[in-house]
Amino acid sequence: MVKICCIGAGYVGGPTMAVIALKCPKIEVVVVDIFEPRIIAWNSDQLPIYEPGLDDVVKQCRGKNLFFSKDVEKHVAEADIVFVSVNTPTKTQGLGAGKAADLTYWESAARMIADVSKSDKIVVEKSTVPVKTAEAIEKILTHNSKGINFQILSNPEFLAEGTAIQDLFNPDRVLIGGRETPEGQKAIQELKDVYAHWVPAERIICTNLWSAELSKLAANAFLAQRISSVNAMSALCEATGADVSEVSHAIGKDTRIGPKFLNASVGFGGSCFQKDILNLVYICECNGLSEVANYWKQVVQVNEYQKTRFVNRVVSSMFNTVSGKKIAILGFAFKKDTGDTRETPAIGVCQGLLGDKAILSIYDPQVPQELIQRDLSMHKSELDKPPHLRPVNSVAIEQVTCVGDAYEAAKGAHGICILTEWDEFKTLDYKKIYNNMNKPAFVFDGRNVVDIEKLRQIGFIVYSIGKPLDAWLKDMPAVA
Repeated sequence: MVKICCIGAGYVGGPTMAVIALKCPKIEVVVVDIFEPRIIAWNSDQLPIYEPGLDDVVKQCRGKNLFFSKDVEKHVAEADIVFVSVNTPTKTQGLGAGKAADLTYWESAARMIADVSKSDKIVVEKSTVPVKTAEAIEKILTHNSKGINFQILSNPEFLAEGTAIQDLFNPDRVLIGGRETPEGQKAIQELKDVYAHWVPAERIICTNLWSAELSKLAANAFLAQRISSVNAMSALCEATGADVSEVSHAIGKDTRIGPKFLNASVGFGGSCFQKDILNLVYICECNGLSEVANYWKQVVQVNEYQKTRFVNRVVSSMFNTVSGKKIAILGFAFKKDTGDTRETPAIGVCQGLLGDKAILSIYDPQVPQELIQRDLSMHKSELDKPPHLRPVNSVAIEQVTCVGDAYEAAKGAHGICILTEWDEFKTLDYKKIYNNMNKPAFVFDGRNVVDIEKLRQIGFIVYSIGKPLDAWLKDMPAVA
């Protein structure tokens, strides 16, 4: 039986290995992690991450050919194929700080693999890494190999949180990059044979290592670019009276452009987009491509501008101050159908409002109170660390309370900020909510999910990203 081991039981490693186990019942798959609480959760009925369909997949395979363990070295030593899916945060100090990826955890994993291995192995990059990382990892493995042969492959993930299981079942493509040597091509074929259990051959793309590594960064940069483009357009729509949804629909009908990723919002989030663009910027700068680097910097700058613009709209609408005012925050995850809060725009918006001394009441159906408080109280450099290296306890922010439903969040509030597009926020009894709020009552829709005219008829003053402005807002500046 072929044995696969994945180092890292997070958002990528866990779901990916679960689907491989389901589709390849004759392959033994073990997911390992040094963070014991995460492994305990994977072996329980309460998985450590929320992803539609993931529970069913895990329950079908766990204990049969899918296992979760903290005994990292044992299972790495026994594996034929080792996937590495560890954190690669942006560096916070030293060379490349603020842009380059921190490969500390990747290097540590590579040295451990070399140290414990007693047989030849295929080592697969699953984390998003800079171009040429495979070369560095190859050198570490080779210089510590003790006569063992290692082949390095790049197999980047292209999952969207909220649809990850469906993306794994029916991928647009599976990308495998390897060395253009007989040994490298053999390793590519071995990994290709794993995916061929359920992925059609024409969707499995084989390239050299560097093309595979760069393709992942490029894909995320292009997707983020589209979001920043439509968000930039949303500011212009508000200034001119155009409707960003109508503009997006019109340009999306052009088959050269297409309709996806053209929904204006308070900003993009998730673990990859900003990190990967900054990584791309650093690679461009290292290769003397300053103009190209400046181009990609603008994508991140527009995203930050959109969050700041939203906060300033809230503050300026409420007589230029939210000090002491209760603001209901509906949604904290970076997108619906996930509990992931990494780089969520809600963090920046909430911190902006807290900076103006607002009182926040936060509701999200999937994000626990502890995570919200942690995200708002910890510095980003701490949040980027693996769980076992973060401070044990975060300091609760007195101005923030987390509640169990949207109605409780909005009770007595002066305004509502919708920051995640959860379906339930479309069907709330907004008349009931309005009756229990301070007046004038505001709704700031950062995801364009509400029926604007219906809410205005109830009595709300409504601001929706990129939509024609409420009469109340027309004479107020977008930037306070």
